[in-house]
Amino acid sequence: MLDWTDRHARYFLRLFSPNILLYTEMVTCAALLNGDRRRFLAHHRSEHPVAIQLGGSDPRELAECAAIAEGAGFDEVNLNVGCPSDRVQSGRFGACLMAEPGLVAACVAAMRRATTLPVTVKCRIGIDQCDDYAFFRDFVDTVADGGCDTFIVHARKAWLKGLSPKQNREIPPLHYDTVYRLKTQRPVLAVVVNGGIVDIDAAKAHLEHVDGVMMGRAAFQNPALLFDVDERIFGGAPPTMDRAAVLSRYLEYAAGELARGVHLRHLTPPLLGLFQGLPGTRVFKRHIAEHGHRECAGIEVLHEAAERAFGLALAA
Repeated sequence: MLDWTDRHARYFLRLFSPNILLYTEMVTCAALLNGDRRRFLAHHRSEHPVAIQLGGSDPRELAECAAIAEGAGFDEVNLNVGCPSDRVQSGRFGACLMAEPGLVAACVAAMRRATTLPVTVKCRIGIDQCDDYAFFRDFVDTVADGGCDTFIVHARKAWLKGLSPKQNREIPPLHYDTVYRLKTQRPVLAVVVNGGIVDIDAAKAHLEHVDGVMMGRAAFQNPALLFDVDERIFGGAPPTMDRAAVLSRYLEYAAGELARGVHLRHLTPPLLGLFQGLPGTRVFKRHIAEHGHRECAGIEVLHEAAERAFGLALAA
């Protein structure tokens, strides 16, 4: 979820549920060790529980980053072994690492020694021609021997050449049965399924077979589907907020971020799916697109968008 799950998006998504586990966008070891560390580690106290996702293949560097993540207050460290983009492969991390399970196990072991946080791995069910169940099972077994007991599995294989990241999310067929089979054969492992899950009904069906469900783009395209997650998944109380209440809370947060010098264009992406499917959505999004990029854009842009699209007069 590069360029998607930044700290503003995570704050927004937390408004829908106190129970869901949030993940950062993937942060490379090089960026964390040599770049703007404060930016990559920044998160609001309300985001917890929140996991940081790392990209890398050097055990020493990953161990150092895991220790940094614990010091910054994250709740989990996740190693991405599932992203198939060319940019990621050129750095020798992401899905191409599934061809090197011993190295992934060494990375996990080094991270486990460096932190008390849970260390998890996100992967695919295969890569290129290595897409039979035995390959996937042996990869998981090797990495588990390195100390990983939780695997988040995108139930598609990845083509490392010939498909774009977007195509790799859509063209390789989903094989949920492969993920279910892993859970059946390795019951001591926590297995979380990912890929193509678009609503709470589907999530509940998957939870009959695995330990957890990860939702990605569906939660951005239609975040309102998360209103029901606490009651239907976690057995909690019915939702107490609606879209207007979420928008109002987020605008309070956005006003504070603007006062600290954040530009409005960095705060608007999470809002674009909030009113998905409702009359007025196009007006709301168009007003933000036309006015939110301006250097002088302030919180009034969002208030105007809400009023023009839905007649919502929210407190300034």
